[in-house]
Amino acid sequence: MSFSSMEHSSVLGVRLSLKQRYFLLILIAAAVIITYQFSRSHPEVVRMHRVEGLRADSSQFTLEKRPLRILGGSVHYFRVPRAYWEDRLLKMKACGLNTLTTYVPWNLHEPERGRFDFEDQLDLEAYLRLAASLGLWVILRPGPYICAEWDLGGLPSWLLRDEKMKLRTTYSGFTDAASSFFDQLIRRVVPLQYSQGGPIIAVQVENEYGSYAEDDKYMPFIKEALLSRGITELLLTSDNRNGLKLGAVKGALETLNFQKLDLDVIKYLDEIQPQKPKMVMEYWSGWFDLWGGLHHVYTSEDMIPVVTEILKLDLSINLYMFHGGTNFGFMNGALAVGIPAPKPVITSYDYDAPLSEAGDYTTKYHLLRNLFSRYHTQPLPELPALREKRAYLPVIIQQHLSLWNSLHLTQKPLKSEKPLNMENLPVNNNNGQSYGYTLYETTITGGGLLNSKNNIKDRALVFVDKQFVGVLDYNVQELAVPDGKGRRTLSFLVENCGRVNYGKTLDEQRKGLVGDIELNAHVLRGFTIHSLEMKPSFVNRLETSGHWASVPQRPSFPAFFLARLYVNSSPKDTFIKLPGWSKGVVFLNGKNLGRYWSVGPQQTLYVPGPWLHRGDNQVIVFEEQETDGKIQFTSSPDYGMTVDVQ
Repeated sequence: MSFSSMEHSSVLGVRLSLKQRYFLLILIAAAVIITYQFSRSHPEVVRMHRVEGLRADSSQFTLEKRPLRILGGSVHYFRVPRAYWEDRLLKMKACGLNTLTTYVPWNLHEPERGRFDFEDQLDLEAYLRLAASLGLWVILRPGPYICAEWDLGGLPSWLLRDEKMKLRTTYSGFTDAASSFFDQLIRRVVPLQYSQGGPIIAVQVENEYGSYAEDDKYMPFIKEALLSRGITELLLTSDNRNGLKLGAVKGALETLNFQKLDLDVIKYLDEIQPQKPKMVMEYWSGWFDLWGGLHHVYTSEDMIPVVTEILKLDLSINLYMFHGGTNFGFMNGALAVGIPAPKPVITSYDYDAPLSEAGDYTTKYHLLRNLFSRYHTQPLPELPALREKRAYLPVIIQQHLSLWNSLHLTQKPLKSEKPLNMENLPVNNNNGQSYGYTLYETTITGGGLLNSKNNIKDRALVFVDKQFVGVLDYNVQELAVPDGKGRRTLSFLVENCGRVNYGKTLDEQRKGLVGDIELNAHVLRGFTIHSLEMKPSFVNRLETSGHWASVPQRPSFPAFFLARLYVNSSPKDTFIKLPGWSKGVVFLNGKNLGRYWSVGPQQTLYVPGPWLHRGDNQVIVFEEQETDGKIQFTSSPDYGMTVDVQ
């Protein structure tokens, strides 16, 4: 409309002068600009009026009112080197999956109370944005408890400094800490919700609480903790068959966890939740392994028919795991259900998943890709190229540093009349020691029978004047100490082998010496305690220490052994193999690759290519009892003798 044509314009029947018409145009233009700028800076407000996120209002999920089948897979950012996040998610997309699920490990993000880490390997926001850029939706599983075969189910060990602690309940010591963590976590993920233009279409309330169910007020507390901090997407719970009755919370959709098809539990879910979409939140594509056991295999012949039937029944599905990755460092959990004593989970989290620990395609992957392709109208993306593996030549151990000669590199030892458990040591800004080893030393004047009273958690090498005399653990609680003259030093090198991650014993997962030790029925007193958490700062001091010596013909143990791997081209993935070694930990260029143990089943440690560099790479092995003096490399993993998942 031209200005001239506005000569007789009116507003609500009132004739406007030329000056008024100019003023009205300025107001309209200003309103348009303000609206535009507001929509740019607050897309979430505009979008909330435009789109409808994931809904569970009928027998089928809808997203923006269109039917949606969730074809999901779990890949944990904290188990995959950041350099490989994109590779693994592209392979997920190429398999025909449309949704990524991931846990959030509280113990990594808040290693000390009030000190938060969301950087580098722990940059959750970058991981979620990457998923969005690749066209994947996200179901976020923020805990605070995650299970995941992860140390203490992802809960930070400093919670256990409180002797009255009741984990996963509304005990104020727990809820205050969880609320503080959620203050940091949830504000980071709120802008990444679907209603605000992000990939998060649903958020899980806690994890398998029906199997724990210690407090009926707890799940409503967690739900409200999410809502009050800005979570607006669909809420879910996740439980196995036995937990469905106790794990629900009003306003959250219940989902199932299982491996073998159970039509009765699907029918039961339909009865308690009629006219709602059904989903298997954890379809277990394999299983985890324990040290001293066998490698679990869930064959594609067993798996594919079940997944096929789940889809035929019109259920949504999430593969746990799609890609397992690795329990780097000391982060593995332990199992304590149905066995006499806790057994730690191995370092590999390959899980016999469709995408292997090193990101390789398996038979399961190809069969699933074929199956999922039928649920897409467009052809699936081409398969991303595989990463090359390299079997580097063996390297010879060059230098040796005994444990005893490394103690000056640790923090100042603590003097204590009674033994103190690991979590209550006054280290890490009074947050205690979380992982690794603790050395307890006291003085004795004779030999006799040592009795741990089952107060060693989890495993101790015992020495007299630095001479090895035996191992005490859950199975062996008595040990003969040889006689000797005068005052001698009795040492216990106690390893936290991994805290239990599932079951009713979470509150009992304090490590180290958790009570008195007796010699000839007399309680030992007067301890010197060294914290050996082997954090990166310690490993850096170790690398530059001037105390390394050439390897003696008969090296003392425990000890650190140093070797150098020379890489003359672009670094490739590889696997370390240590035949002739007993038990310990491997550090590569300062990164903790995890534990190895000759009892198996795992016989190799995964080495991601991006953690190597051209030229010399420093490999430090902490070995408890024996070595053959060299480190071998192979291009394929060895997970040991197999057993079918029962």
